[in-house]
Amino acid sequence: MRMRKKTVFRAIFTIALGVGLVGCNNSKNYKNSSRATGWDINSKDGGFQYDTDYKEQEPAPGLVFIEGGTFTMGQVQDDVMHDWNNTPTQQHVQSFYMDETEVTNRMYLEYLDWLKRVFPPSQQNYRNIYYGALPDTLVWRNRLGYNETMVNNYLRHPAYAEYPVVGVSWVQAAEFSKWRTDRVNEKQLVDAGYISEETLYKTEPGATFSTETYINAPSRVYGGNTEMTQSGKKSQKLAGNQSTDSLGNTSGGKQYVQRKDGILYPEYRLPTEAEWEYAALGLVGIRDYNIYRGRKKYPWDGRYTRSGDLRKQGDQLANFKQGAGDYGGIAGWSDDGADITAPVMSYEANDFGLYDMAGNVAEWVADVYRPIVDDEFNDFNYYRGNVYTENAINEDGTVQVVGIDDIKYDTLSTGKVVARNLPGEIVQKPITEDETYMRTNFSKSDNRDFRDGDKSSSRYYQPFQDVDNSKRMYNSPDFDRIAIGDTTQAKPKYDDKERTTLISDDVRVYKGGSWRDRAYWLDPAQRRFFPQDMATDYIGFRNAMSKVGAKSMDNVKRARSAK
Repeated sequence: MRMRKKTVFRAIFTIALGVGLVGCNNSKNYKNSSRATGWDINSKDGGFQYDTDYKEQEPAPGLVFIEGGTFTMGQVQDDVMHDWNNTPTQQHVQSFYMDETEVTNRMYLEYLDWLKRVFPPSQQNYRNIYYGALPDTLVWRNRLGYNETMVNNYLRHPAYAEYPVVGVSWVQAAEFSKWRTDRVNEKQLVDAGYISEETLYKTEPGATFSTETYINAPSRVYGGNTEMTQSGKKSQKLAGNQSTDSLGNTSGGKQYVQRKDGILYPEYRLPTEAEWEYAALGLVGIRDYNIYRGRKKYPWDGRYTRSGDLRKQGDQLANFKQGAGDYGGIAGWSDDGADITAPVMSYEANDFGLYDMAGNVAEWVADVYRPIVDDEFNDFNYYRGNVYTENAINEDGTVQVVGIDDIKYDTLSTGKVVARNLPGEIVQKPITEDETYMRTNFSKSDNRDFRDGDKSSSRYYQPFQDVDNSKRMYNSPDFDRIAIGDTTQAKPKYDDKERTTLISDDVRVYKGGSWRDRAYWLDPAQRRFFPQDMATDYIGFRNAMSKVGAKSMDNVKRARSAK
């Protein structure tokens, strides 16, 4: 009987195995062949080339993974100001990456060093590139305080290397983000073998690397020096595999990386307000299934600023101003270990692994400020500040690349001159009506005042008459922004009229409390605004990067499991 059962079992197993093999034989493996045409992909003879082994986007330098989700934005626990500045709205944020720490003095000094080497300020035509990027160290001065030590040392002295950079305007932070994108992607090409490491240190003013230029016109990178663009071992090997037929068609290996190869990262940028607030809250630690249990007031668990851990009981979890004249506690036993800013990672990270999302310095975010978040129009990746542009094209169909003589400068309302583009970048221009014709999702290039501040949303709106400029929705200062194409510094014309508000398209949101703020401002939902071309001693920034592909990831640094 037992032998009969074994025989029956073996027969069933053999039949099942055979069916499985037949099924496998009938199921086409489309990894290296087209599901559309059946043609081979990545054939040595040519044809369509594609990275079929691509897994997931790896975290770029300095970044940690933030898994997106739904949360209530603007939900403050206290509202002593009694304003309309924090109306709770439910929003969904896509997954993204964010700097583990605030950008430090050492990180920013690397940026300044690169600018100084590539665009020497000793040369008159490059001077404003370097000086326009310098942080304003005079933000530390106080007419009734002695802060000259910070004025002279905070940015450059190695004692402050791991402290967050301050004195940086929103405009400067955005320019740093562009520079960081290009330097990281340039290193990606070195690691992938397309350009040599020596190339990184041979850069000259008219021969710089730009990610978008490399993607759109690779032969124009490094000032058109293809020897630098193809200096890597892999690029040279691929060039040797190419062949040209009698008709002039080229086949074989590729010498340039394209976006479809998955090697180049998306851009570093400032996080949106929704992203920053979501990341600061770190709600993943208090979730049950698809709901959040309890409410959080700060980036850490609990509703208090002091630690409940037995080993650190009573210690402050961030540095902030605890009272009049109390920036760091009594000597010998400090309440928070800092009087001004503190080195990054001085306090515990939140559940996403992010440090200093409360205290230390407040942080710039990408959004143009408005008192109310318009969730009725959009509740997905909310962001106010879109200015859509396109590549400028020459008459012969090639993209326009900024040359040494094409650098554009802008005189800000503060009188500071900053470079708006650098040699090697693609010239950008606003989109026109030709690109927006019959579109339903956008109709113009500049959307910063969409549904708030434009004519149609103004209380003075008259559809068939011109509206007096003095009756615009926000009666903010109106400075003449003077763009200059040479090294002559233009003096801006200041607004001398009586104004009632600072709200305009040139003010940006900043989030998080700082070493100067009371605990009230440590709530991630709190929001304030400041002119984008001005700087302070309490606002810094960190970068973010969009994630491409799946929402969740298993092989990267991510948030701790729910408790």
